[in-house]
Amino acid sequence: MKSKYFITLLALFSTAANADSLLDIYNDALENDPQYRSAEFSYLSGKEIKVQGRAGLLPSLSINAQTNWNEYYQGGNLQNEYNNFNASARMTQPLVRLDSWFKYRQSKFLTDAAEADFAYSQQALIVRTAELYFNVLRAIDNLNAARSEEKAIQKQLDQTSQRYEVGLSAITEVQEAQLAFDLSMASRIRIEGSVYTAQEALNALIGREVLSLDGLVNDLSVSNPVPASKEEWARKAVENNFRLKAANLRKYASKNNARSVASNHLPKVDIVGTQSESETNQYAYDGLNTGGAFNITVPDETQRDTYSLQLSMPIFQGGAVISRTKQAYAESNKSSEDALFAERGVIQDVRSQYSNVMTLVANIRAQKQAVISASSALEATRVGYEVGTRNIVDLLQAEKNLYSADRNLANAKYDYLITTLKLHLAAGTLSPENLIEINNLLG
Repeated sequence: MKSKYFITLLALFSTAANADSLLDIYNDALENDPQYRSAEFSYLSGKEIKVQGRAGLLPSLSINAQTNWNEYYQGGNLQNEYNNFNASARMTQPLVRLDSWFKYRQSKFLTDAAEADFAYSQQALIVRTAELYFNVLRAIDNLNAARSEEKAIQKQLDQTSQRYEVGLSAITEVQEAQLAFDLSMASRIRIEGSVYTAQEALNALIGREVLSLDGLVNDLSVSNPVPASKEEWARKAVENNFRLKAANLRKYASKNNARSVASNHLPKVDIVGTQSESETNQYAYDGLNTGGAFNITVPDETQRDTYSLQLSMPIFQGGAVISRTKQAYAESNKSSEDALFAERGVIQDVRSQYSNVMTLVANIRAQKQAVISASSALEATRVGYEVGTRNIVDLLQAEKNLYSADRNLANAKYDYLITTLKLHLAAGTLSPENLIEINNLLG
């Protein structure tokens, strides 16, 4: 059986409209989720680190130009004036720069780490979307169960009141039924609030209001994870988890940064080429302040080309190089420990998610049987109440047990789907294909 869920409470009983599927919500999240968009821009920023690191190995070219106007006065009279123009171009090609080479290697690892971070953000968005989507369905299922329970207890309260009026029930039974009804109404009101909360969380993800969602089929089939080995999933996680990949890449980047800093005391060799030009136009006057040029000299032009091999080597800089080297290696060791911590965390996470899926599979099967048993128990208790072998408290408790079993089964189904995605996220194998498979269960 398939169903469509209307989110707003008034819409719960409205005519079905075009409902959003899980894929619809996911596609909207790709476009509108600020957290995901932030991760995307962080990735684009990280891509430029490699470009900047490579620049330290490539030629650099600079151009300088300057013009000066000069006037020479003697005794208040302009004696001479001339214009001087200078231009130069300088190109430097690093030849031996180990610090720049290690910086380049560092930049490549940092760019790869940014890519791994973004890949993890893409996978995490799948989980966040599914979790928020199913939280809405979960809240609506709980609300429907709470309303059904309230309605059933209301009916029981009415019947008990009628029995009391004709002397078939004691006042205590009416009071017990009234208490159960009041509690069920309070529970229903609380769950209504949870529907709004879940709805707003989903709205915040995609930046628009969602009115209707595709619901989950009732006959959800569950199965244990494949491969059926916790250690195999742990191996996958170590190989594929993007969060762990990013941590390892930053570890390698930090090591190369330490080598770069340590190389600052080594010689640096550059090839430098310089071309400069100078031109001077000089004007001479007759000294009589006539304002007219007496003579114009031939412009003086010079050009100079220089090619050099430059070596520089810092000898002592107050201990700064040694200190920065120690600092860089300490940061490198920290990155190694961070990567180890990330690896252990990933292994722990994937093992936990594997165990959670296994537990939920068994729980769903048990909850299905619990619903059948609760339904049978309710019928038996109702018959017992009619013949006087069971009291109103027993009957009300049997009602609550049935609706509680329904809620527990629905919650277990949603937990199973979400936890399955989290297992693939921890293993690094999550893709939109997993979301498509779940979307096919909705309608």
